[in-house]
Amino acid sequence: MSKTNKWWKDTVVYQIYPRSFQDSNGDGIGDLKGIMDRLDYLQELGIGAIWLSPVCKSPQDDNGYDISDYQDIDPMFGSLEDMETLIAEAKKRDIQIIVDLVLNHTSDEHPWFKEARKSKDNPYHDYYVWRDGVEGTYPNDMRATFGGPAWEWVPEIGQYYFHQFSVKQPDLNWENPKLRQELYDMINWWMDKGAGGFRMDVIDQVAKVPDEKITANGPRLHEFLREMSRETFQKGDLITVGEAWGATTERAKLYSNPDGSEFSMVFQFEHIGLDQQEGKDKWDLAPLPFLKLKEILGKWQTELHGCGWNSLFWNNHDLPRIVSRWGNDKEYREKSAKMLATILHGMQGTPYVYQGEELGMTNVQYDIEDYRDIETVNVYKERTTSGYSKEDVMHSIHVKSRDNARTPMQWDDSANAGFTTGTPWIKTNPNYTEINVAEQMGREDSVFNYYKELIHMRKEYSVFSDGDFEMLVPEHPQVFAYRRFTEDTELLVICNFFGEQIDCPVAIDLDKYQLLLTNDKENNEAQVLNPYEARMYISKR
Repeated sequence: MSKTNKWWKDTVVYQIYPRSFQDSNGDGIGDLKGIMDRLDYLQELGIGAIWLSPVCKSPQDDNGYDISDYQDIDPMFGSLEDMETLIAEAKKRDIQIIVDLVLNHTSDEHPWFKEARKSKDNPYHDYYVWRDGVEGTYPNDMRATFGGPAWEWVPEIGQYYFHQFSVKQPDLNWENPKLRQELYDMINWWMDKGAGGFRMDVIDQVAKVPDEKITANGPRLHEFLREMSRETFQKGDLITVGEAWGATTERAKLYSNPDGSEFSMVFQFEHIGLDQQEGKDKWDLAPLPFLKLKEILGKWQTELHGCGWNSLFWNNHDLPRIVSRWGNDKEYREKSAKMLATILHGMQGTPYVYQGEELGMTNVQYDIEDYRDIETVNVYKERTTSGYSKEDVMHSIHVKSRDNARTPMQWDDSANAGFTTGTPWIKTNPNYTEINVAEQMGREDSVFNYYKELIHMRKEYSVFSDGDFEMLVPEHPQVFAYRRFTEDTELLVICNFFGEQIDCPVAIDLDKYQLLLTNDKENNEAQVLNPYEARMYISKR
């Protein structure tokens, strides 16, 4: 345990997208019992917490991010009893369960909203954001993230409600103290059930001010978050992480203040939008500006050191597979997957491994009929009708669709990758016969075993948690290198981010350092870096 003395600073979190992880009953949809069947695998990997994407009751308009009951489990995943068993079984393996909570909005099928839309005098009406108006004339011109206006007319009461996402996801009104208390009571209920932490979806949007077109980082945001933490999280030893697309390092210092007044950490996404055209959206592709990537990740390392905490991630359920995105998923798939992992896991923060990342799972290239993601389907309709060529739109979808992350977990080379005995809810990636758990667990040089080593190292060497950070050769166009150091230990990370062999621009004193980990054991030339080569050195004691 590091001197920082918070369990989540030495652990690695594994994100599960339950629908796609393991199906136990043959209906083609992953479930909680399926996750239970795979806990030994996760224990073998060495992770300390599982972040479950939403499993609460939901009409599934947005894959569970539209919750209709915060205190029940959606039948497609199992029962509340299954969830309690999963929490208990995970704890037996020293694994905590992180519950994904959507506190910015509910489903329009939540009992609160069903009441809210009955009349303006209903006690639940003020749980949501309403504005008077005339049908066809919106309160303002705000747009929803998934397309269309952010306002929906309810004729029964002659008002519009506000929704930042799907029309079936009305935004909650955090200005109402009764609503906030309901949410806190629910969080405490989950804590009593044994939840080890929470991931809060789009939490930076709860203090919205629609009249001023403010969605993220509203004026009362940190007041609300401190109140929530005081009423809930601070009563337990939890890992809490907020999703904040608009986070800056200054805001992140508030979110992740070491005094625990808000969260353990925040997900920031500054590096995630780099490969899109400036001022455009994610579908407008651009090459990765590598120097900018180094600058951003380095900034988050240095500016949060000692006064905040980083979440480290390349992948999640909303992002394409990193080995296809910024690695090489063809001839250097395994090597580039290991290189990307090395960069991330050597940094200060809590690493998040998204299911299949530890295998080097890749993006898919489906026809539009095979995609299931609401955002992907909508962008195809919008762009093809507004003049983009079908080829261009499909290329963007192949590169950036959220469904890249949502194809079934690849367990073995049997039918449907061992995910289900039925018909999977979304097609399996055809490369599962080559890329799967069964093949990799038995092979010493696999991506899986490389991740396992990285995860083990965080527990063994406190420099991972506590060390200062210094970016090396920041202007080098191909090498990502940095050092981490405490008073008595130094960690040196050197990675060739691209597919050309080059001279190593960092001097390595082999009297001072010993090689801790590499993805190229054949290379004995310390001053030459092969394509996608990654090395970790540690100072000799």
